[in-house]
Amino acid sequence: MERTKQRLFEITTEPISVDEVNARVAARSIGAITSFTGVVRDRTGEREVKFLEYEAYSKMAEAMLAQIGAEIQQRWPQIEAVSIVHRTGRLAVGEVSVVIAVAAAHRPDTFDACRYAIDRLKTVVPIWKREIGPSGEVWMESRPGGDFEGERLC
Repeated sequence: MERTKQRLFEITTEPISVDEVNARVAARSIGAITSFTGVVRDRTGEREVKFLEYEAYSKMAEAMLAQIGAEIQQRWPQIEAVSIVHRTGRLAVGEVSVVIAVAAAHRPDTFDACRYAIDRLKTVVPIWKREIGPSGEVWMESRPGGDFEGERLC
């Protein structure tokens, strides 16, 4: 099993396949792939969400995703590969917005590295999320650990 030739760090407007992102980090030496999948949910707190719109400064965002991958491999040297793919555009409830895959020979540090990747992504990568629901739209500011604060637009 050889790693696919696809890019490891990508901003895309196309639907994301979890299996395909996991395949990007797979290799014969890999015994563990830990992944995180972000999915659009129908509420944020008490606010109903109909759909999300993601925007990104793609070139810079992809560079920052690659930087996160490098940080992970420096912090956890046994991690052999990292792939992070984030979607932009309009996403309906239930659609995948981000997939992170972390691969190593053994599992222990893949969990911490995967969590680090999503928390770091939310603090440094130029990706913006707007929630649209029956009560209007809100640009969301993301923080590590999944806490959000929004600014109501209308």
